[in-house]
Amino acid sequence: MGEWDVLGRLLDKVQSHSTVIGKVWLTVLFVFRILVLRTGADKVWGDEQSDFVCNTLQPGCETVCYDVAFPISHVRFWVFQIIAVATPKLLYLGHVLHVIHIEKKMKERIKKQAELDDQASLFLRRSFKVPKYTKSTGKISIRGSLLRSYGLHLVAKIILEVLFIAGQYFLYGFTLQTRYICHSFPCPHKVDCFLSRPTEKSVIIWFMLVSALVSLLLGVVELLYLCVKAAKECMARRQGYTVTPVTPPHSERKAFQSRDEMLQNFVNLELELQGRKLGVNEGSNKRNQTS
Repeated sequence: MGEWDVLGRLLDKVQSHSTVIGKVWLTVLFVFRILVLRTGADKVWGDEQSDFVCNTLQPGCETVCYDVAFPISHVRFWVFQIIAVATPKLLYLGHVLHVIHIEKKMKERIKKQAELDDQASLFLRRSFKVPKYTKSTGKISIRGSLLRSYGLHLVAKIILEVLFIAGQYFLYGFTLQTRYICHSFPCPHKVDCFLSRPTEKSVIIWFMLVSALVSLLLGVVELLYLCVKAAKECMARRQGYTVTPVTPPHSERKAFQSRDEMLQNFVNLELELQGRKLGVNEGSNKRNQTS
């Protein structure tokens, strides 16, 4: 199943841009769902339709009874579930790659501006947004629009997990019985149909259900973690408003590790000063007009 390898490589890229809980979720997805689906479920459900036997010779009755008992194969249902749950993660990866591409261009422009004279450099710096998501180490800081995107993908993932768990229950429950009673047309009367290896299949069904519940729990915990993180960042920004425009907070007062960080800090301070000056000028103009 080469398609799982493609999905695995894509999700492996997401792992470096996820939280610690998100990395645990990816481990659960790979080890306890995809790996079990590839190695165990395919073999157990290989004789699903061929060994579905009904005690009737009526043509078409056995096929109809199988279709009623299993509207969709368990294996295909789980494949669709895994792909659907992984899709929000892949959309988040696309957003991250877009942000990295944009900020890489911004950094290149800032480097070019540093080579110009002071006045031209000051004028051009004000026309660009300063990169704020990518760190000097190349990792992504989950904040701002990325934080909102990450939270939305978690909400979508949780909703999909709940829908698929409920769908599995309403389609065929969580346990398979040895005998299935069928009374659909063209069967002339109630027909007893028998499944192959129902106990073994029930064990795998419960294993996949527990894996889905663990994935759902990890998604809820990660969403709560992001909410706490967003609240802390909001409180930190409010506390940062009391700091003077030139002097950074004591926790941020450290040596710059690279020239890029020094340029970014200089531009941030410069923009903050200009914003405060504009606020002061507007306030004085209003006072002059009122007087």
